[in-house]
Amino acid sequence: MITLENINRSFGDKQVLHDLSFDIGDSRMTGFVGSNGSGKTTTMRILLGVLAADSGRILVDGDPITAHHRSAIGYMPEERGLYPKMPIIDQLVYLARFHGLTRQAAMKRGLDLLEQLELKGEPTDTLESVSLGNQQKVQIAAALIHDPQALVLDEPFSGLDPVAVERTLGVLSDFASSGAPVLFSSHQLDLVERLVDDLVIINDGRLVAAGTTTELRRQRSLPEWTLQTDADLGWVRGLPDISVIELDGNWVRFTAPNADAAEAVLRKALTVSSVSSFAPHDVALNRLFQEVTQA
Repeated sequence: MITLENINRSFGDKQVLHDLSFDIGDSRMTGFVGSNGSGKTTTMRILLGVLAADSGRILVDGDPITAHHRSAIGYMPEERGLYPKMPIIDQLVYLARFHGLTRQAAMKRGLDLLEQLELKGEPTDTLESVSLGNQQKVQIAAALIHDPQALVLDEPFSGLDPVAVERTLGVLSDFASSGAPVLFSSHQLDLVERLVDDLVIINDGRLVAAGTTTELRRQRSLPEWTLQTDADLGWVRGLPDISVIELDGNWVRFTAPNADAAEAVLRKALTVSSVSSFAPHDVALNRLFQEVTQA
């Protein structure tokens, strides 16, 4: 497990991180989200040692992080940093050799990763000759080339088409399932919602929420329910403690303070008409994000 404790960082007279603390669990995909300028990239750079924190500490399994720990982290920056005129496989081998892999092992590892990520092009193509989406795949392969013990990825899905996203999701999920902690940032909250085990949300450099999406929904929002019958449901608006979010004739989505109150709506509906569906409704991550960052 990687733990960030009370991380502070300023640039000049502007403080960009304020006592930021959260965990990145082993075998867990941790989504790191926040608005532009919220401090995500700065946090990642401090974790990697590219920047120093003004105060606070980073721990790996309870011990202070070292250069050895950091060398075992695979990192993908948001800005593409590979060599555009160099053949793809050559630069993957080059990067792997920095981490002690033999040329033969590095070549095999690189080709395997490019196959897993379904690179559209030849490994011998130069980076600049393939599409932006395929350049992104190469960036991800570069983060994984040395078989790291943890991953830190800044906007890994940027520029990927839906098919490539699915392939990348599979590769990253497999990596996390091997026991490694994974931290990634993304503005694509629909993808974050599908992929994460844990979620960390920051706003203006401050932690505003952390936990599983289920935990955060319970903490931040009233439970929501949907109900469909064969008759008009306008009467739900008049029930105490019930707030209608969306109503369309015989279908309604509403909040209730607890399951008992929601079931009371169901019982009343059964006295009026036939009920075709009744179920809890998960609050979308987009809405949860808006709630916690605008509070």
